[in-house]
Amino acid sequence: MEKDEAKLAEPAAAVDDPDSHRHECRSCGFVYDPGEGLKKLGIAAGTPFQQLDLNSFRCPVCRSPVAAFRDIGPRNKPSGFEENLKFGLGVNTLTPGQKNVLIFGAFALAIAFFLSLYSLR
Repeated sequence: MEKDEAKLAEPAAAVDDPDSHRHECRSCGFVYDPGEGLKKLGIAAGTPFQQLDLNSFRCPVCRSPVAAFRDIGPRNKPSGFEENLKFGLGVNTLTPGQKNVLIFGAFALAIAFFLSLYSLR
């Protein structure tokens, strides 16, 4: 029972931890993920955005300053507005990656069914 409670507490802790949040450049769309870092600029994986040097760090794509970045939350956070997550038959609580698997998996299944019609005589 304690393990189940610990599993439920982990996603909430990841969402509340600002060090795990990704930041997106509003100018070009580049996303800084602290879990990956930036090898090109010598920033190690696990370095939070807040620990970057405000004076010297620039977007590696468009050279915009730190002020051009906005917090887009952690990687595994469900997409959409918080008040809308309870609607949509549970699909709104899926992460963007899970939604992609659901959508493209349905397309692959539909194509497989369509191709299977050729085997009928």
